[in-house]
Amino acid sequence: VQLQASGGGLVQAGGSLRLSCAASGRTFSSYAIGWLRQAPGKERDIVAAISWNGGTTYYAESVKGRSAISRDNAKNLVYLQMNSLKPEDTAVYYCAALVRGTFGEGEYAYWGQGTLVTVSS
Repeated sequence: VQLQASGGGLVQAGGSLRLSCAASGRTFSSYAIGWLRQAPGKERDIVAAISWNGGTTYYAESVKGRSAISRDNAKNLVYLQMNSLKPEDTAVYYCAALVRGTFGEGEYAYWGQGTLVTVSS
């Protein structure tokens, strides 16, 4: 499976963005997919994840209540709706497939290029 994130941009604090993750490959629907982000000078952290059928989701505490992850397996897409954005949300956002372990601590693979989200104060 190959994954490509898009939808980033510059937004003011309090604004919203919807990120998209487009997948190619016939095995996409069998994977849980995660959104992860890496801010300048920091490690890459999990933001949200969704099970293969969309029935289970996971959110990091930092975005819980402000974000919603969803997927459309018919279109090979995963979305991350982010609301009430804060300057600390500024990062490069990646989507990846969960290949081992749990949403929050597992191993992700099949990374694509990320998309930059910049939140101005």
